[in-house]
Amino acid sequence: MTSMGALNHLRVLDLSRVLAGPWCGQNLADLGADVIKVERPKAGDDTRQWGPPFLKDSEGKDTSEAAYYLAINRNKRSITLDISTPEGQEIIKKLVLETDVVIENYKVGQLKKYGLDYASLKSLKKDLIYCSITGFGQTGPYAHRAGYDFIVQGMGGFMSVTGEKEDLPGGGPQKAGVAIADIFTGMYATSAILAAVVHRDRTGVGQYIDLALLDVQVATMANVASNYLASGLAPKSWGNASPNIVPYQTFKASDGWIIVACGNDGQYRHFVKAGGQEELADDPRFLTNPERVRHRDTLVPMLSAMVAKKTKKEWIDALEQAGVPCGPINNFEEVFANEQVMARGIKMEMPHPKAGKVNLVRSPMRMSETPVVENRPPPLLGEHTDEILQERLQMSAAEMKVLRDKGVI
Repeated sequence: MTSMGALNHLRVLDLSRVLAGPWCGQNLADLGADVIKVERPKAGDDTRQWGPPFLKDSEGKDTSEAAYYLAINRNKRSITLDISTPEGQEIIKKLVLETDVVIENYKVGQLKKYGLDYASLKSLKKDLIYCSITGFGQTGPYAHRAGYDFIVQGMGGFMSVTGEKEDLPGGGPQKAGVAIADIFTGMYATSAILAAVVHRDRTGVGQYIDLALLDVQVATMANVASNYLASGLAPKSWGNASPNIVPYQTFKASDGWIIVACGNDGQYRHFVKAGGQEELADDPRFLTNPERVRHRDTLVPMLSAMVAKKTKKEWIDALEQAGVPCGPINNFEEVFANEQVMARGIKMEMPHPKAGKVNLVRSPMRMSETPVVENRPPPLLGEHTDEILQERLQMSAAEMKVLRDKGVI
C-alpha cells in the first residue's frame, strides 16, 4: 500500500537516537512526513545493536537489524553524517533550509558546540520548528543530567504506585514492562510539533519545543497525581487492584488469569451471579462500591475462590454475555493470535532488503481520508545517504566520494 499521508508536505530532520525522539519521528513519518534520520557513520543509532533478537535473513541468520530498532523507525530515510565535523555541520545547515521540523535529544548545550542549536538554525530559517527532548528539560538544577526512562519512572512517582502491595510477598516498587516515559514523551512531542505546525501555517512563525521525560512522567500520572494534590496523602501501590473500585483487578481462573472491572454495583451483581454466588451482592458489607472498598480484605478472597472454579474462556464468555467488563491476560503469542487483533490487521508485513520481509506492528491511527503511510521498512544504516544528498543538495558523486573518504558520511 502506498499513501501520501496527511503530512506529506512536511520535511523533518531527526537527529535523535534511541526511543523518545525516534518514536515521535515515526509518528510523523506514519502520517506522511518525509523524515530523514541522521545517524553516525558506521555505528548508527544505538538501538541497531540492542539485541538479540535480530531480524533474520532468508537463511535464518541474524542480520544487523535489532528488533528494538525496527519497532521505531519505519517510513524514514537514513543518512549517515558525522555532525562533529565542519563538513557534517554544513550539510545539516543546508538541509535545514528546506526543513520544517528538527528533532534532537542531545544533552543540554551539546549541539551549540556544533552550531546546530535552535538559535543558530533559526538564524538560517526563521520559521523553523525545533523540538529538544531531554531527561529533565532545558532549565532547572537537573538540566545537565542525562535522562533514562527507568530512572525517570522512579523519580516521577510511577514506580511507587506500580507493583504488588509492599506488605505482600514480592511487593515493592516495579517498573513498567515497556519504556513508558520515553513512549509518552514521543507522543507529547508529536502533539506539540503538530500544534507548532498549525501555528506556523497561520502566522509564519516557528518555535522551540522543550520536552522533558520527567515532566511527561509526572503529567501522565493523571488521577494518581491529582489524588495526592487533593488529599496530601501519597498514593500507594495496589498491584493489579484499584484503590477506589472493588472488584477491579486480576483473578486467577482454573487455567490462567483474567481481569474483571466492575465499574458499578449492577456489574458487580452480574459478576457474582455468573459465578453462582449472587448472595454476595445482597450482603450489606458488599452492597455498594464504598462498602466493598472498606471490606475488600474479606470480599476478594471469596471472589478469588469463586473465579478459580472456571476456565478463562468460561468466565470471559459468561461475563461478556452478562455485560461485565472483563478480559484475559495474554502473552504475545496469544496477542497476535487474538481474533480481534487479527481482524484489525495490527500485525503487518513489509518488504526488507536484507530479510526479504519484516513483520511490524501497524500504526493504530485509522484515518478515512489520509490513511497512514506504509511505504518504507525501517532503513538500513545510511541507505538513503546518496539519494538525499543528490536530491536536496545536488551533490555530485565525486563530492560524496571525498566526504566518504574523510569519514564525514
